Amino acid sequence: MANVRNLKKNINGMIYDVVDECYSVQLFNDAKTAESDSFIDDAADFQEEIMGEIKRAESKKDFKAIEAKVEQTRIDWTNRLNKMQ
Repeated sequence: MANVRNLKKNINGMIYDVVDECYSVQLFNDAKTAESDSFIDDAADFQEEIMGEIKRAESKKDFKAIEAKVEQTRIDWTNRLNKMQ
């Protein structure tokens, strides 16, 4: 189950990076505060949702689907962060 542990670490790191970037955006551009706060809320909701999915997963197929969802979310969030700056 080390793979599950690594998946959780990656998700938590991804959330931390998003929050850190959003606060950086707020620091340099006050006009983006509402947008970055919304992004932080979305990240927290995603973390809660995906951790629940990990808990309910029973097979390797379930974990593959979760990993694919996390990777797609990572790409979407990268694009979203780039648009904010």
